[in-house]
Amino acid sequence: MDIRVLMRFSFRRVILNSNQIPTYTREKIRYFSQTSNPPITSSPDFVEGSQHRREVLIVSLLKRYDFPHEFLGKSRFILKFSLEDMEKSLGILSSFKSVGVDFLKKWEMGFSELRICSGSPMLIQSVLEHCKRFQIEPIDLSKRLGVLKDIGLRDETIAKVLEDFSGIISLKANDVSNRIEVLKKIVIRRDEINEICYLYPRVLGLCVEDRMKRLFNEFEDMGFTSDETRRQITINPQILAVEIGEMSCYMELIRDLKCRLAIKEKILSTGLFKACFEVKLRVDCLCKHGLIRREALKILQAEPRLILYDVEDIEKKMEFLQNKMGFSIRCLIEVPEYLGVNLKKQIVPRYNVIEYLRSIGGLRCEVGLRDMIKLSRVRFYNLYVKPYPDCETIYARFSGDTEVENRRRACGSICRRFSRDIEVANENSVGHPVGLWKLFKPHSYTQTEEDLKNTMLLMKM
Repeated sequence: MDIRVLMRFSFRRVILNSNQIPTYTREKIRYFSQTSNPPITSSPDFVEGSQHRREVLIVSLLKRYDFPHEFLGKSRFILKFSLEDMEKSLGILSSFKSVGVDFLKKWEMGFSELRICSGSPMLIQSVLEHCKRFQIEPIDLSKRLGVLKDIGLRDETIAKVLEDFSGIISLKANDVSNRIEVLKKIVIRRDEINEICYLYPRVLGLCVEDRMKRLFNEFEDMGFTSDETRRQITINPQILAVEIGEMSCYMELIRDLKCRLAIKEKILSTGLFKACFEVKLRVDCLCKHGLIRREALKILQAEPRLILYDVEDIEKKMEFLQNKMGFSIRCLIEVPEYLGVNLKKQIVPRYNVIEYLRSIGGLRCEVGLRDMIKLSRVRFYNLYVKPYPDCETIYARFSGDTEVENRRRACGSICRRFSRDIEVANENSVGHPVGLWKLFKPHSYTQTEEDLKNTMLLMKM
């Protein structure tokens, strides 16, 4: 009974409005097709059959959430919603079984009066959980939303803030205004503040004195101007999430890097501020998989090329290391070079060769991550590939590198050229080819008087 109270409100408001996606230039949206497909016409019998199958799926979905069979007959409007959105909304509503009918009825009217443009299921779940926990009434929420609109936030930004940071509801109006004033002091325009709050809603929950002002003072002490700080924050609002003293530590790491000049210049090509933030992203990626911050910094210091690689590529390498190769993530402390080599061209081919040799009993001793990665290409080929003909095929097929194939082609071309020369020589004469003796004649050097004296002295000794 408690769930059904918000059923009509949820499907009409939550699902319809969840399809509204605000557009921002720096937000990545992936399209699965570039061209729109022409509409497909179906026969009436096919449409009727597909409609019946759809109703059967909807009835089974409603039964999973304890809805009676006749509910679909009374609420035919839900047939136009997709099964995915329907299941998502029902899952959210099922989490409020214990809140009570009065609470749901009160907030059903409250949401209709608030007129939030994009009431997604996650937004409603986040707001209801926070309001139930802190006993906030709909009128109090309306006042908080009024404050957000007064500081210049758009409707889609307010919806994003409520969805990702519902704690804004319990903050005072003065606290929110103070955070916006701190951002305005570094010459951030009103439209930029709106975009920052959309991309990083938790900026409205940062403490002003203990966090935001100290962070901006640190940027100033590092030598960054207010214009550079503003430009970087508008591009990456997550910069405001760094801890105090973190960026200074990363700047010292970059300055003390011991690597080739070309790599260091490429790291600093986008600026020192951006380079420090890129280091933070790599450190967070490594720490997410079980390393501590000190170990992550040690890996970056030993393998600076890691700063230039995408975080997605690093994630793939660590996933392959743990799930496929069966090594612990702590092996990277001893072999940081693993993250610096190519996954498809070096790591995967070498792993396949070692696994094949292990399956046929061709390994006298166990091959660790260090032996697999730190060997040069020539040494790895001579040790594990060249003695076994089957491994040459495996190594060349998986590496994508044409080193083995080029070696075969080069040997073949040399043999063919040598055979053609022999055939031509045999046609010209019966014996050795003409001029062949010149290749075996040693080269003569002119001897000076000083050379003769040195020779005589050497013979006397």
